[in-house]
Amino acid sequence: MQAKNLKNNPLKKLEGLGQAVWLDYIRRDLVTGGGLERLINEDGLRGMTSNPAIFEKAIAESDLYDAVIQEMALEGKDVNTIYETLSQQDVQNAADVFRAVFDRTAGEDGYVSLEVNPHLAHDTEGTIREGRRLWAALDRPNVFIKVPATAEEVLAIRQLISEGININVTLLFGLPRYRAVAEAYLEGLEERLTQGKPVSQITSVASFFLSRIDTMVDPVLEEIIGSGGEKKEIAGQAIGETAISSAKLAYQIYLEIFESNRFMELEAKGAHVQRLLWASTSSKNPAQSDVKYVEPLIGVNTVTTLPPQTLDAYRDHGHPELTIHNGLEKARRVLEILPELGVDLDQVARQLEDEGVGKFNEPFDKLMESLASKSRRKEKG
Repeated sequence: MQAKNLKNNPLKKLEGLGQAVWLDYIRRDLVTGGGLERLINEDGLRGMTSNPAIFEKAIAESDLYDAVIQEMALEGKDVNTIYETLSQQDVQNAADVFRAVFDRTAGEDGYVSLEVNPHLAHDTEGTIREGRRLWAALDRPNVFIKVPATAEEVLAIRQLISEGININVTLLFGLPRYRAVAEAYLEGLEERLTQGKPVSQITSVASFFLSRIDTMVDPVLEEIIGSGGEKKEIAGQAIGETAISSAKLAYQIYLEIFESNRFMELEAKGAHVQRLLWASTSSKNPAQSDVKYVEPLIGVNTVTTLPPQTLDAYRDHGHPELTIHNGLEKARRVLEILPELGVDLDQVARQLEDEGVGKFNEPFDKLMESLASKSRRKEKG
């Protein structure tokens, strides 16, 4: 993930088109070794996200943190305290590196995200308590607390926004839930104003996940195409298109909500839009373009969050131009024909949400086990 000072760097051009590039990755040596600062200066990087899987890979699968882990273990710290200390330090340090971006963009960008404990994904009150605690512990204006978009957490999102806490809503897969999340954001702002409190410092993004949608839907379509039946041609129109189509229509919902009179009244009092963030942007199908989930979704007031390999790919051969409004009729058609093919997108979203929670719980638990193992290793030594 080496940034190159290229005159026509496609990544830097995205900023001029209204899209912010964030990195879906965090590791201590990137932050402290100057690599993050180079990405900011040379690639125009404007933010960073983390999740339990990213921390598991960074902490458990490297020796970068071992000395600190062992030191805390000798002090009698438990594994949860060790994890929170490490993750919060990394997020704080990265936020400090991004502070210049935050100041330069008047608080629009320069954010780093930290997720609540993934085991709280269906616990509204637990998430509210955890969100408050992490926000206070991080003590930075340019951080997000990540909260999953489960049905139970919509209320938590509303509450935390009303308390002035920046929220990155994660694990969004469907249009109805996205609309509910945007509504919760507006309600949180309105509640805060009724309390006589300012809203100008509150920021939020709604992270819509992409490639996982196609990974689930495409095998169904491939089976239909392979059967050679009467629906073969229709399935061919939809294969590989569900995620992009959903995202394009999500952006239309975004415009409807944030260009409404209701939001204009909030904006007049200093409120910011809740930007759509494109997540899960690495292509899972080697037959597809490695920038498949970047190129078609470039639009004003959007964020694209890229893992290192996708960041490198777009720097190398991206073609930045406004594309979010292209192919809207095709997108609508794709979503209209899916029920004819036996694909229930609401059910797909529910399953992906459940799996997404599991995909965060599993690495989180694995990380706790690894921390326990590394702690015991020092004690025995």
